[in-house]
Amino acid sequence: MNEVALATTTEASARGRGRARELALRHPFAAEILRLYEALIDAQEPAFLKARDDSPEPARVAAYAAERIMRDVVEATLAAGPPALGAAVQDRLRDGKPLELVGRWLAGGPQHAVDQYLARAASAPVLEALGAAAGEACPGERAEGTCPRCGGLPQLSYLTDAGETLVSGPRMLACCRCGESWIHQRMTCPGCGEQTTGKLPIFADAERFPHLRADGCETCKQYLITIDLRKEPQAVPVVDELVALPLDLYVKERGFTKIVPNLMAIG
Repeated sequence: MNEVALATTTEASARGRGRARELALRHPFAAEILRLYEALIDAQEPAFLKARDDSPEPARVAAYAAERIMRDVVEATLAAGPPALGAAVQDRLRDGKPLELVGRWLAGGPQHAVDQYLARAASAPVLEALGAAAGEACPGERAEGTCPRCGGLPQLSYLTDAGETLVSGPRMLACCRCGESWIHQRMTCPGCGEQTTGKLPIFADAERFPHLRADGCETCKQYLITIDLRKEPQAVPVVDELVALPLDLYVKERGFTKIVPNLMAIG
């Protein structure tokens, strides 16, 4: 592990922790979820660094995550997560096999929310450590609109600043599985490719969440949360999405389903 990579990882983790604490003060309703996010960072950061050193073979990622990381994820959940989630995690591990949980997540198979939470939290640092090789650990099909690296679904989108007046920055999608980001057309549904403006409603609460919105699609009835970094440059997309719960509930009441729930199974 070189010093530059280590510094970058430490900085990213520090930004995530700091943003989680800031948002917990600003939005008390999300404080419990954000505390759990912090605890997961504490488990995932050393796992990422170890995986970078170990460089497990892609075929061994599921076993590596299940054997070396999932226990730390469970401990973080029990220490900082909602009691109901902690109890569900313990029950699930008594009934299921960690290796199978991670393997199904990597293959894109259907899962119970708790299974997905465990598999996702345990495998994410390994996939991020593998970088471009992460795709080799994910044997599922690569559908159009999914992550070009691993085939994962888009977790969220974020808008960036182009740095030039009158020039819009690109819309980026972030993978729910390996953390990769890629450019996506602005007025195009990430779920089905719909491009008709009238079928792509936007839901927002500008007073409470000026930099957040939910982008929906009337054709496939899916949506995802968008974070506008032009309005709040200090935002950390994967953290800020966790406070969008009121938007999630509002959009779901109108018949939309999130393309993929976030790490905390919200959506």
